[in-house]
Amino acid sequence: MAKRLDLKDVNIYYGSFHAVADVALSVQPRSVTAFIGPSGCGKSTVLRTLNRMHEVIPGARVEGSVLLDGEDIYGAGVDPVGVRKTIGMVFQRPNPFPTMSIRDNVVAGLKLQGRHSKKALDEVAEQSLKGANLWNEVKDRLDKPGGGLSGGQQQRLCIARAIAVQPDVLLMDEPCSALDPISTLAIEDLISELKQDFTIVIVTHNMQQAARVSDQTAFFNLEATGKPGKLIEIDDTEKIFSNPTQKATEDYISGRFG
Repeated sequence: MAKRLDLKDVNIYYGSFHAVADVALSVQPRSVTAFIGPSGCGKSTVLRTLNRMHEVIPGARVEGSVLLDGEDIYGAGVDPVGVRKTIGMVFQRPNPFPTMSIRDNVVAGLKLQGRHSKKALDEVAEQSLKGANLWNEVKDRLDKPGGGLSGGQQQRLCIARAIAVQPDVLLMDEPCSALDPISTLAIEDLISELKQDFTIVIVTHNMQQAARVSDQTAFFNLEATGKPGKLIEIDDTEKIFSNPTQKATEDYISGRFG
């Protein structure tokens, strides 16, 4: 578990539109990397290339290599479904299966893999809900619908579902943007705990959140409308927020644009 990611000369397209150009970066195992930058600069697009979600859009394609512990996830014969099992995703808005029970929400991915032992699934459900800091809140209502939980609880349920299949990497696309401040802090605390076991990449518009939860921060920017987004710099989070190398990074972080 917890593997290293390396992007080399990654260019991302939607049909003929060049969305993101020449991305090169590394993500260390058991760390949190935050992607920041103005809307439309390609943060979420890059995130979605990390588990081949990008290519489900018709006409979308990726050039360059995305390596997971040295293996190219875009290599010939690599199964995208297998990639998405190894590299899980938590989306911006909580998306539990609303009518499915809390327990069944957590183990849905395992059932798709053909695992049906009730005892084993119950153990994974408990383990994953504990891992998502949700067990104590829901242990007495595991058979109730997942859609009946609060927004913050639903997002932690989605995290439990993501970690139940034991991925190596966890991607989070603005996981707190739809949540209240207390739920946001609960998710941030959870991210700090999860990095003991997972490699985490998070997209966030919240500068304070990036500063609080991440070990390294990557700043993306858009030079002009119609031009591809670019990675401007990536470094230790403390350095990015206190002494960035690029003026554009400093301007963005200090609120002078974006």
